[in-house]
Amino acid sequence: MRGAKSAKWVASAIVVALAATACGSGSDDGEETSSSGKPEGYVSIEVGEPQNPPIPSDTNESNGSYLVKALFTQLLEFDDQGEIVYLNAESVESEDSKTWTVKLKDGWTFHNGEKVTAQSYVDTWNWAANVKNNQKNSFWFSDIAGYEDVHPEEGEPTADTMSGLKVVDDLTFTIELSGPVPYFQYKLGYTTWAPLPSVAFDDPKAFGQKPIGNGPYTFEKWDHNKVFQVAAFDEYKGEDKAHNSGIQFKNYSTPEAAYQDLMSGNVDMVRTISAKDLPKYKTDLGDRAIEQPYAAVQSIVPAFYSKPFKDVDPKVIQGLSMAIDRETIAKTVLNGTRDPATSFTPPQVKGNQDLDMPSLTFDPAQAKKLVEEGGGIPGNKVWIQYNADGGHKEWVTAVCENIRQNTGVECIPDSKPDFQTDLDLRDANKVKGMYRGGWVADYPLNVNFMRELYHTKAEANSGRFSNKEIDALFEEGDNAESLEESIRLYQEAEQLLAEEMPAIPMFNYKINAGYGEGVENVNVDWHGDLVVNEVTAK
Repeated sequence: MRGAKSAKWVASAIVVALAATACGSGSDDGEETSSSGKPEGYVSIEVGEPQNPPIPSDTNESNGSYLVKALFTQLLEFDDQGEIVYLNAESVESEDSKTWTVKLKDGWTFHNGEKVTAQSYVDTWNWAANVKNNQKNSFWFSDIAGYEDVHPEEGEPTADTMSGLKVVDDLTFTIELSGPVPYFQYKLGYTTWAPLPSVAFDDPKAFGQKPIGNGPYTFEKWDHNKVFQVAAFDEYKGEDKAHNSGIQFKNYSTPEAAYQDLMSGNVDMVRTISAKDLPKYKTDLGDRAIEQPYAAVQSIVPAFYSKPFKDVDPKVIQGLSMAIDRETIAKTVLNGTRDPATSFTPPQVKGNQDLDMPSLTFDPAQAKKLVEEGGGIPGNKVWIQYNADGGHKEWVTAVCENIRQNTGVECIPDSKPDFQTDLDLRDANKVKGMYRGGWVADYPLNVNFMRELYHTKAEANSGRFSNKEIDALFEEGDNAESLEESIRLYQEAEQLLAEEMPAIPMFNYKINAGYGEGVENVNVDWHGDLVVNEVTAK
C-alpha cells in the first residue's frame, strides 16, 4: 500500500477490486490544466472510490491503498528479493523476537510541518488498536503486549494505551510483544503502521476527508465518486519521491468506460482490462500494454453465516471447488491472463507450495459425489457475489455454469454495482452465499495469506470462518523460534486449510493494464500496483 520504486517490493492493501467507480472530471480549482483536464505535470490513473476515507489503519482494499500509499509512508518496505528496505525507519532490531527497538530517520515531517517522532507512532498505534475507534486493521496490532486492554473481546477498554509501546527518545521507541513473533519485522512493511499527525485524533472523521500524511504527496481535493487529487510534497525525505507534479485518481463505473477514456486520452493509466477488451488491448496499445504476474490470489469465499453454508460439511465446498475447470476458464474467458491457483498463496511469497490436493483439482465426477456425501446445500442453490465495476462478470458466470453442470447445484452470479457496495455487504454479514475474493500480499510471507484471512479474529475474515485447530496452528507458527520455522509451520497449516476449505482458491493474478501516449516510465511493483510516483508526463 505504500509508495516505492518499481523494482521494490511494496506492501499493499489487501482486498483487490480490479477496477473503479463512476466517471472522472477535470480540474475546477483554477489551476493551469492540460487538454485532458488535469493540472500541468500531473498524471491520472483509474482508481475507484475507497470503501473508507484514506486512513492507513482503516484501509484494507485496493482502491484505498493507492490513496494511502500516496499520502503516507511506513517504517519499511521490501526489495525485489523480498528483503527489507528501510523508509522512515533507520533500523528495526530484536535479539529475542519479542522486544523490538525502532530507530527513526531524522528530519521527517508531516505535510502540516509537524515532526514525525517516536511519539507519533506510539500514539497512532494505540489509537488504531483501540476498539472504540473501530479501525478495520486493528487486529494487526494484536501481537503487542497490552492489546487486549485496549481491544477486549467484550466490554469497554481497561486502558488507553498498550503496555508494550514505550518512547525512548524523539527518534526511538520499543515494541514489546506478548510473545515472540519471528516475522514481526515483516509485518511493519504494511502501510497500516504508518503514523498520523496529532491533529488526526481531534476529529478523525474530518481528518479522513482532508488527510495529512508523511508520504510523497499532499492532499488537494476529493470530489467523491469522481476524482481524488494529490500534489507532490517537495519536503518529502524518502527515496520514493514523486517524479511528477501530482496525481489524479479518477473513478469509472466499468473497466470498459475507463479503457475508452484511455484510448481517448482522458486518463493516462488503467489498472484493469475487461474481458471484453482483453483480446484487443495489446494490439491497441502495443508496448504500452502491460501483463505481469504479481503476488495475489483470487478466490471464491463462502459466507459461513449464510443459509447455504451455515454448519456446512467441508466436503461440500471441496466438491464445489473440484467442479470448477480453472485452466479452461483462465485460457478462454480470461484470455490466458490468469494461472490456476494450486495453493492459498502466490508464487512470489516465501513459503509458497504446490499443495497437490484433490480439492484444488478439476474432477467433475468426484465433485458431485462429495457434494452429495456432505449433505448438499439447503435449497440446492448458491450465489457468488461480485463487484460489477471490476471486470468479473464473465469468469464468475463461467464458474457458476461449471458448478451447475458438474454438481447439479443451481449457481447464480450476484452482481453489485461497485467494490464499495460489495465490501459493505461483506462487513455487514449480508452475503447470500459466496463472494469473489482477492488478496494482495502485505508482506512477502505465506503467513499473510492465512493469518490475516482465516484466523477467527482477523478483520479481513469476511466469510467468518472459524476453526480452533487452525487458529492453534497459526499461533504455533507465530511463536516459532525462527522465521524459517514459522514459514514451515504455516505450510503445515495450509494443508489443513485445503481440507477445511475456508475459501476456494481460483487464480494467481496477472496485472493486465495499459497507459496512454502522454506518459512514460510506467512500471509495476511486485504486488501489481502501477508505481504512480515514478510516472512522468511527456
